[in-house]
This record gives sequence, C-alpha cells and structure tokens, in this order.
Amino acid sequence: MLKQQLQQKLQQKLSPAQIQVIKMLEVPTLELEERIRQELEENPALEEGADLDNENNETEDDFNTEDDGNNEDIDFEDYMADDDIPDYKLKANNSSKDDKHEDIPFSIGMTFHEFLIDQVGLLKLSEKDRLLTEYVIGNIDEEGYLRRTPEAMVDDIVFQAGVQTTDEEMFRVIKLVRSLDPAGVGASNLQACLQLQLERKPANPQVLLARQLISDYFDEFSKKHYDKILRGMNMDEVMLKKVMNEITHLNPKPGNAWGGNILEKSMTTIVSDFILENDENHLTVHLNNSNIPELRVNTSYNELFEDYAGNKQNQSSEMKDAVMFVKQKIDSARWFIDAIKQRQQTLLTTMIAIVKFQKEFFIEGDDTYLRPMILKDIADITGYDISTISRVSNSKYIQTEFGIFPVKYFFSESMTNDSGEEVSTREIKQILLQCIENEDKQKPINDDALVAVLKTKGYIIARRTVAKYREQLNIPVARMRKEI
Repeated sequence: MLKQQLQQKLQQKLSPAQIQVIKMLEVPTLELEERIRQELEENPALEEGADLDNENNETEDDFNTEDDGNNEDIDFEDYMADDDIPDYKLKANNSSKDDKHEDIPFSIGMTFHEFLIDQVGLLKLSEKDRLLTEYVIGNIDEEGYLRRTPEAMVDDIVFQAGVQTTDEEMFRVIKLVRSLDPAGVGASNLQACLQLQLERKPANPQVLLARQLISDYFDEFSKKHYDKILRGMNMDEVMLKKVMNEITHLNPKPGNAWGGNILEKSMTTIVSDFILENDENHLTVHLNNSNIPELRVNTSYNELFEDYAGNKQNQSSEMKDAVMFVKQKIDSARWFIDAIKQRQQTLLTTMIAIVKFQKEFFIEGDDTYLRPMILKDIADITGYDISTISRVSNSKYIQTEFGIFPVKYFFSESMTNDSGEEVSTREIKQILLQCIENEDKQKPINDDALVAVLKTKGYIIARRTVAKYREQLNIPVARMRKEI
C-alpha cells in the first residue's frame, strides 16, 4: 500500500571550507607541513609571511593550562558517524616553545623494492625478462609477499605496459624473483614463505623434518596441535623442539627483515604535535609549530582583484574570466588559512583539556596516576563534538619530560573495584599482561584462570570482558601461547 506524507527535517550541510577544517584536524604535524608546501605550490594567491591585517591575532604563546577552552564548534555528525569511534570511548560506565625542534623523518637509504631491483641489475636478462621481473617486484607488498596471481598479472601488464606474455613466462619470472634476497620474498602465503626459507638452509635432520612439517602439517603447526605432529611424524619431544627452533627462527615477513624497509615503515622519527613544559608543576602546552610557516594572501593578487573589480564597466569577457580565476584563488587561500588557524586552535584547546584532566600523570610520569578518561569527558570540557575530540586524538603525539606519548594513550575505560573505587582499565590490563608474562608456557593460563586472578585482586570481571582486554593487548588464547 502506497502512502504519501510530509516530513520536516532539520539537516546541516557542511560547506567545502568546513569539510577542509574537519580533514585538517586529523592531519599530524608532519603531514601538515607537506600539505602546506603542496598548497603553496598549487595556489599562487597563497604565500608565506605574516598577515599584516591580523598581526594582533592570538597565537599559541597566549595559551597555557589556565585557559578554559570553551569554544563553539561545527556539528560533525553528518560527516562522521559515531560508528567510527571506539564504543568504549563513548560510554562513561563500563623542551621550550622557543626551541627549534628539527626532526629528520626520512631515510636516505634504498627502499625495499629498490633493493630487489638492484639485485636484478646483476642478472643477465633479456629486455623483456627484465621488464617482467621489475613488474613482478612492483607487485610485492611491504611485507615481502606476492599476493597477486600470475594470471592476473599477465592480463594487467598488457594494458599497463603493452607487453604480451604467457602464464608460463610469468611463473618463470616469479620463480626468479623468489631466488632474490631476503629468503622468502615473493611467496604467496606464509606456508610458502617458510618453505622458501627452509629450502635455502643446509640440509640436516632437523631442517629436513622442518620442511616436512611445514609441507604436511602446516595446519597443525599453526594451531599448535603438537600432539598430532608428534604422532603423525613419529618423533619425540626433544626432536620436535629442535625442529620448532628451526622454524621459529625464520622470518614470517621477509620484507621487514631488510633494514631499508624497516626505516621506511617503523623507524621513522616521530614528530610530536605538542610540547609540554613543566615549570615547578605549572604545566604549559605549546603546538610544535617550528616548521609551520605563517601564511597570507598574496598582496599582488589582492591588488589585482581590486583593480579588476573596480573597473567593471570596461571589462571584456576575457577580463571577467580573469577576475573569476583570481577570486577563486584568493577564496581558496583564505579558506586554507582559516582552516589551519581553526585546526591549531582546536588542537591546542583539546590538548590543554587533556593535560588538565591528567595533571597528576604529567607531573609524576607514573601510569598509576592516569585517571579513567573517555572522549566524552574532554568533549564536555571543551564544548567540542565527540567526533572532533576523536579526530584531534588520532595520530597525534605529545612531547613531555618523561618521553613522547600518543595522545590516545591517555584515554581509557573505567570500572569500579570491590572497594567502590573507580579505576582505569589500563591498570587491569597491566595485571593481565604480568600474569601472562609470568605464566608457565607449557601450561598457559586460560581466561577462566585470569578471571580468578583478577578476583583475588579485587576486580570482579566477566570472562568475556577478560577475553576482550586480552585481545586488545594482542595476546592470543592460551592454546596458542603454549610452548613445548
């Protein structure tokens, strides 16, 4: 049955400028520097330099932990749903600023793929084989795996490079790539990766058994069903330990084994977004703006637009097009400058609120002083939307006298112990971690036993909650932690 009805709905639409502000909030300092450089290159109406019309604008030096931080904010609900925010963060119940901090975040060495291609340069290959080999290397991911099928690559290289080849040729080239260093590179999965590494090891009894184990009992190996392996391969525990030692010393991610790739991915210098100073327990927060240039609208563009706009009667169609072009560039520059300013204001206000909330920790530097804190706590203090706090906290770091911390580090759930005290779940996770680190690896502690341990310490927690905390700590179930 069809039915007509009228419905009134109040809905906020975000302007391009507002969307630009939202995107800027999530950008860490290092990416912001690159974003500004890119905008300076693309928009001639934007230039470096102080805005002469706004010399008295408030800067980061005017902020410290004494600010109240209440500000109007855009309602971001139409842009970012609460589904994007971890559920537990929505529920309340369950150096000097004048110093120049110069970080060098990039490696000047060879990338992982360049390292592979460099080896290819030493081989005697035809032009076609060299092109195919480099194409295959380009499809290897950062962990060292080739997850694409030969058939798919045969089809793609025809369109991308105009090279006709066959499945057989592609298989041959893949085999060649798998002979390169590091051992295991170019494998399609973990089993193949371990097999490739074992094939390069000199044959001895345990290596031969390791090859057989990975070939015939990989599923049992991955699930740690050692009893099935012992029966199936007819070996004793002493030999199994030797075989397992051979396997566990292999690299499951050969791409990570090469220093250049580690530098690319994980050894990059962290550039802190905030700097916290402690002057006799008076805490002051600054933005790390050492490499962020001041921006303004190009004065020549402004004057050009004013001249054009003041001469409307004598404008040709070409001149009108020029006026529109100049106006678009000036508007774009102003939007960008405003987005940067609002980003800085929002970041600083949010971080000030976090520091005030966790003041004891920032003075003492001890995790036991961390209070339970969720996104809503900081949203209530600042007047910002929860999604704004989530974006500000994402991928940001603060430099303190105790080290550099991710801003997300200071958020945690809360619960009540049997004494009625509110405690942070970080404290509970630390207990779980200590229990598992000290367990007998031949008889790991299961989740039921962990529940019992926590109960003796005054924390009454359900088994499913313990399992959730264990998973958040990236700790596998007891069976997967078992060692022989």
